[in-house]
Amino acid sequence: EGRCICTVVAPEQNLCSRDAKEGQLRQLLEQVQNMSQSIEVLNLRTQRDFQYIMRMEGQFKGLRSKFRQVEADGKTQVNRNFQELKGKMETLQPLIPVLEQYKTDAQLIVQFKQEIRNLSMVLTAIQEEIGAYDSEELQQRVLSLEGRLRNCRSRLTCGKLMKIAGPETVKTSGTRFGAWMTDPQASPTNNRVWYMDSYTNNKIVKEYKSIADFVSGVESRTYNLPFKWAGTNHVVHNGSLYYNKVQSNIVVCYCFETGRVVTQRALENAGFHNVYPYTWGGFSDIDLMADELGLWAVYATNQNAGNIVISQLNPETLQILGTWNTEYSKRNAGESFMICGTLYITNSHLTGAKVYYSYSTKTSSYEYTDIPFHNQYFHMSMLGYNARDRALYGWNNGHQVLFNITLFHIIKTEDDS
Repeated sequence: EGRCICTVVAPEQNLCSRDAKEGQLRQLLEQVQNMSQSIEVLNLRTQRDFQYIMRMEGQFKGLRSKFRQVEADGKTQVNRNFQELKGKMETLQPLIPVLEQYKTDAQLIVQFKQEIRNLSMVLTAIQEEIGAYDSEELQQRVLSLEGRLRNCRSRLTCGKLMKIAGPETVKTSGTRFGAWMTDPQASPTNNRVWYMDSYTNNKIVKEYKSIADFVSGVESRTYNLPFKWAGTNHVVHNGSLYYNKVQSNIVVCYCFETGRVVTQRALENAGFHNVYPYTWGGFSDIDLMADELGLWAVYATNQNAGNIVISQLNPETLQILGTWNTEYSKRNAGESFMICGTLYITNSHLTGAKVYYSYSTKTSSYEYTDIPFHNQYFHMSMLGYNARDRALYGWNNGHQVLFNITLFHIIKTEDDS
């Protein structure tokens, strides 16, 4: 259709860690190289000394035969100096077997050097099998590609959901129901994770400095919210947590930095406490979410016959900026999430679920879709989109999972008007 379409796949930065085996191989290869250099120096010195000693050995043997000849000649007069010289030569007699051993050692050194050379060639071949690039060069390539990826993403307009891949299981913890999330408005270096277990009777939020800390269970902070939450459809946006206050249609904005409630406001006519939940129940009447366009609330009202209502909220005041009424029953929806102002709704929370319906707030129109996703652990109680990561965060029957998504984008170029 006259369009250029490309696919960009990039791993998480914290997953591009150095391979331990490759590091061990590199250290071993360096040790072998150092040993080889030492052996080379020792060999040169040995050859030099050996040549010198060989000359001395010949001289010693010549003197020794001469002494025997002199002693056998009765006509030769042996004076005092000659006797002293003979005594000195006698003291050098033990050096001859040492020289013989020295020659044997020199041959062993030559053999050892050849073995080191062979081992070095084997290790080099192994390293080539592992990869053509060492860790440092690979890290530089990853950083360069991530820079190009950010530049590419900055030119992307909002896209349409085409595919959901995965999931990747990040961790297994907690009860069957819960929520976990990162802040899509945070800087690239801020990867804090927030964890909220269960859908009711809880108000403890656990914070982790990174995904790695979350996986290893290293908490950095714990927050005791002033009110318990209802459901699992919370969201962190620009440093604040937005959640539904238990047994009410009140939305609470809680600032993590100050540890206080910034504001709270009721969603007028919104059902709550399992009046209009998702298919799995769990007080999931009010779903708070964020995307590239801001903060949203998804719920149902009697006035809209229990069908889904979408409202865009002011993040600071929680006032409603706009509302759209859909014709999709809230009780027939498994989960939902917003991407670029479009609400995507799944038809079930169980195995075989798919994205079945979408509603665009830009055009105030809907369409039926058929986008499957793998419900690996059979029960989905939370599904939220993160605009920074371009991924779906899910709570899948006590497993915290990530889904990669494919969006159809039209890239703006400098030639576009």
